[in-house]
Amino acid sequence: MQELEEAMRRSSAQGVLYGQAVANVAGISGSDLECLDFLNLEGRVTAGRLAEVTGLTTGAITGVVDRLERAGFVRRERDETDRRKVYIVTVPENAARIGRYYLPMQEAMHRLWSTYSEAELQLLLRFANEGYKSVLEATEKLKGLLDTPEEKPAKKRGRPPRR
Repeated sequence: MQELEEAMRRSSAQGVLYGQAVANVAGISGSDLECLDFLNLEGRVTAGRLAEVTGLTTGAITGVVDRLERAGFVRRERDETDRRKVYIVTVPENAARIGRYYLPMQEAMHRLWSTYSEAELQLLLRFANEGYKSVLEATEKLKGLLDTPEEKPAKKRGRPPRR
């Protein structure tokens, strides 16, 4: 278990560093880039749905969408039947500019995956999907910890310290 945890931490950290390098080239933050990836995976979604799949608050998502829109990677579209509803969609030609930087990683992963049997690939798929759900759950718990103010130590009674 310890070896698996360490391997996953290395892989995750390297993925974050890779993404940050891409984000730097794109002129956006790493977290904004990850939200853009969720948009690519989800397709046309509301800000609420994007908050749900990322574990971010709707307020944080509003900021993300504002920044991605200014950078030209997404646009807001009103629902044709309910004008109050707004969808976030990627601008494909601009998102494709970023996508090309992921080709080396995609090629490396496809080479690796081609060495696994169908049963092993199914296990990896289950692991990745359940891992995502576990991290999303942990994100919710973390938000709860961050929202709970730390208890301050009780003040000592008596004379104030001398100066």
